[in-house]
Amino acid sequence: MDSKTMIMKSSVPVVALIALVVSRVQAFISVAGSGNTHVTITGHAVMAKIHEVCEAVAESEGRDFKPTGPSAEELLRACLGTATGEVSGAKFRTALNQIYKQNGFVDQDFMSSAPHHFNNEAFIEGRNLIIQGTAAIKANIRTDNFQSARETLGRVCHTLQDFYSHSNWVELGNKSPYANIIRPDLSIEKIADIAMPTCSDCASGTCPNQLLPAILNGKYLTSGYMGLFSPEKPQGKCSHGGETDLSSSKNPRGGISKDESHSYNANLHNNAVNLAAEATMELLEDIRGAIGNNNYLRLMGIARSAVLAFVIDTTGSMADDIAEAKRVAFNIIDSKKGTQDEPSEYILVPFNDPEFGPLIRTTNPDVMKSEISKIRADGGGDTPEMCLSGLQLALTGAPSSSHIYVFTDAPAKDKHLEKTISALIRSTKSTVSFLLTASSSRRRRALSASSQFQVYYDMALASGGQAIEVSKSSISQATDIIVDTSTSALVTILQCSRDPGRVENFPFLLDGSVSNTTIYITGTGFTFNLRSPTGVTQSNTVVNGPLGTIQKVGNLQRIQLNTTEMGLWHIDMTTTRPYTIKVMGQSAITFIYDFVEEFKGPHPGFAAIDGRPSTGSPAKLLLTLTGEKGPEALELQEVALMEVSGVKVSKGTIEKMGNGDYLVTVNDVPEGEFVVMLKGKDKTFTTLFQRQTTTQMSQSKVTIKAIADSSMLPGQVFKLNFTVTTNGTGGTYTIRARNDKNIPMTHPSTLNLVSGGSAQGTVSLTPSGNTVSGTDVTLTIEAEGPGGSDSNYAVLRLSVLSKVTDFTPPKCEIVDVQGICYSSSCNSSNWELSVNITDGNGTGIESISIQQGSGNFTQKKVEDGVIVVMGLYEASCCSTSVTLSAVDKVGNVGRCSYTMKSSAGSRLISMSLPLWASLLLYSFLHDAFPL
Repeated sequence: MDSKTMIMKSSVPVVALIALVVSRVQAFISVAGSGNTHVTITGHAVMAKIHEVCEAVAESEGRDFKPTGPSAEELLRACLGTATGEVSGAKFRTALNQIYKQNGFVDQDFMSSAPHHFNNEAFIEGRNLIIQGTAAIKANIRTDNFQSARETLGRVCHTLQDFYSHSNWVELGNKSPYANIIRPDLSIEKIADIAMPTCSDCASGTCPNQLLPAILNGKYLTSGYMGLFSPEKPQGKCSHGGETDLSSSKNPRGGISKDESHSYNANLHNNAVNLAAEATMELLEDIRGAIGNNNYLRLMGIARSAVLAFVIDTTGSMADDIAEAKRVAFNIIDSKKGTQDEPSEYILVPFNDPEFGPLIRTTNPDVMKSEISKIRADGGGDTPEMCLSGLQLALTGAPSSSHIYVFTDAPAKDKHLEKTISALIRSTKSTVSFLLTASSSRRRRALSASSQFQVYYDMALASGGQAIEVSKSSISQATDIIVDTSTSALVTILQCSRDPGRVENFPFLLDGSVSNTTIYITGTGFTFNLRSPTGVTQSNTVVNGPLGTIQKVGNLQRIQLNTTEMGLWHIDMTTTRPYTIKVMGQSAITFIYDFVEEFKGPHPGFAAIDGRPSTGSPAKLLLTLTGEKGPEALELQEVALMEVSGVKVSKGTIEKMGNGDYLVTVNDVPEGEFVVMLKGKDKTFTTLFQRQTTTQMSQSKVTIKAIADSSMLPGQVFKLNFTVTTNGTGGTYTIRARNDKNIPMTHPSTLNLVSGGSAQGTVSLTPSGNTVSGTDVTLTIEAEGPGGSDSNYAVLRLSVLSKVTDFTPPKCEIVDVQGICYSSSCNSSNWELSVNITDGNGTGIESISIQQGSGNFTQKKVEDGVIVVMGLYEASCCSTSVTLSAVDKVGNVGRCSYTMKSSAGSRLISMSLPLWASLLLYSFLHDAFPL
């Protein structure tokens, strides 16, 4: 699977975009490698539309939009503005990869599904997938479920693009995309009947055009039949073609697929690529119109990287802790406002006993302050609390790779969720830190029953977080770690754990891009010595020394370096007790990764593994580098899997895929828990760098496969089939399934497997009838072998989507234009645009927004049989173009676009034309149309 992208340097016309795509794309396939793919078609369109939206947002905010170079990272920095602070492209790349990964999954998970690929003349069914998927995307975004929206977008883009490759739309001479494929208010016309022959025979399989004259002259739509398991197809029908299509050897032989470019179909292939890319742009524009510019950028991962997420115990003994959590949150919100370190999202989950939640999520810092202010310590006692239930909500609600902070003074009552939390940590790559406090008497009880708290230490270690034990009186000293990690461009240089401890030296490399370097060591009864590249040393007994300042609180020692001296540093540890070490800093140079597996079929490729990679085979990673100037300024030199609690380092072989993407294969995988370590070179400054993941991973002999092929409907049973396979011990496997919305569900509690075999099960979920459309449900399925020796998991995001019956977009009509714009001086003159907006089907106008333009828009409703929104747009003559987007309650979009012409002394349109006259003239000069 490929995730190459290209940045457009300006508002690139679609024609220019298409020319670029044609020059590079060779195949509509999912293989990562030398050729370009479905993913790159999507990537080019996505990046061009991001550029266009960023430019529109910058204009509306009255600032320049001037990327310093062509990389995604430079686009990100220009789009976010010029506020101070480091900008990391990691979350941007992660968001884009969520789109691209699901695009590739269509070829793996739905290989034999005709509608997903517009094969077998399944036009109605394929279009329904696009329409339903687009509706789900819009509904998800209305409920802030951006990851689910991205994943659905990736699948929809794949199916949409396959229409142009697998149908005869190009052969029919069409030069534009087929709007009816994405327009729910239109229907597909002239599909060839099942009894209608469509192709002539082609013995060689290389005929330039096999379509029958009756099909071409009658403008009938058809697509190739794909025979993966049988050569049978309806008589006279075209085949898809290719080695894996068994039907292509049956008369009429050959195939009409334009997936790959050959000498006999190069023009058809190029035209199909052109239209697929242009259609993807139109789909993205429709989604943009429905959700607005700011939410579109959030959908695409354009946001500050820091996220502030608190999970807080609210029982009666937590008053001091809650007061400190409030203080820290308020300090972060107030001190970082207006900078790149300002969190892009705030998340709060309270828990008590037996209640937990709700999850409160907002982008507004004032709303977060208000919600935190409402928290009160109440009820409860020394009994365990619902901590893991609250943490589950945070892990499923926060963006991937978030830092989550848990405040509690009690053990977990819901320890049965431990494996679910572990699966979510691995799946989201989020970091969880625990601040554990207790009064003196309660602390003694806690220490005497430390096994009750072990789950917190295990989760912190598994996620790369900290488990900090402090007294209630000293908690304020421990919360500095929250300030440290609630920042943008955060990277991990080194993290390791030892149990038991021993005398050991830990080297780590600091490069010139790293700032604000901090070392955290958790444990008790240890001594250490820190050594710089120039040989300067400082022991743990020196609080303020030549290398840094040491702060000790509870079981944590925090060392803040005075300066980040480039080169190889060392920490010498001496102890026999358990401890963890973590070295962090700020830098734009980092990487994202997924463990992947190769799949075969008509369109082979690599797909991300949902769960732990399989034991007994090499581990493969698809890895993306990112830096301030983009991946081209970086060189990857070494990737290895490193034991967390041991010394084994397994190096991988590296295959460069282009644009910062690498396929890494590790043959000798560590047997226990491991993390990913990489080393490279910053070519701009010729300095070496080192980075490491924090999320632990291990291999498993068990695999779980589950595919969700549709959304859930409120009040109806949704069935999801899954398969468990093992290459390990046979016997009875325990099955667990949980979701984060407490939706009633059933599933088998056990499955019987033989070694090397598999078994199937079904999870049935029934969301309530009043579930809000767009609700995101995270489902975790776990399979554990006999004796608990081995296990694995699958994490799926499902959406609840109400059935949509309104497909009519709002109608936007321009009524009047007022003003004169002089080319000599735009600052001294203004212009106005009056519009009437109506919703034809009665679900109601949800919002009207300025999609492009820097003016002001005011509106009022008038009801005279039909509700009409009368709007007035006012702008300076320095901003002469506007696009208004009107969205109804189910996401249908209508638009008005207008450009005011500058004049030496006269106006283009008179001041108060009658409605019919202004509309008539407008129809000749301007663009007003619904999408």
